[in-house]
Amino acid sequence: MLNADARIEIRRVIREHARLPVEIDTLDDDADLFAAGMTSHASVNLMLALEDAFDLEFPDRMLTRGVFESVGAIGDAIAELTPSADGDLPRNGGGA
Repeated sequence: MLNADARIEIRRVIREHARLPVEIDTLDDDADLFAAGMTSHASVNLMLALEDAFDLEFPDRMLTRGVFESVGAIGDAIAELTPSADGDLPRNGGGA
């Protein structure tokens, strides 16, 4: 499970790159980002921005719609890929 700072960072990246027609802060962690208006093209931009922010690379097996479907799903994927169990942000400040 990710810590609060990591969840805030995910929401910041979504706000800046997912091109949602609604404010991300109005959506719950399990809200479907695609149903909220994110396009497939925007999801690719979001994936790249998340890789930069968290200093990681999503493996091919994670390049699915379900991984980027919600804040919670993104958080679960990042938690799986980050070296620390609590999902701490990288020491470089998350690329922000």
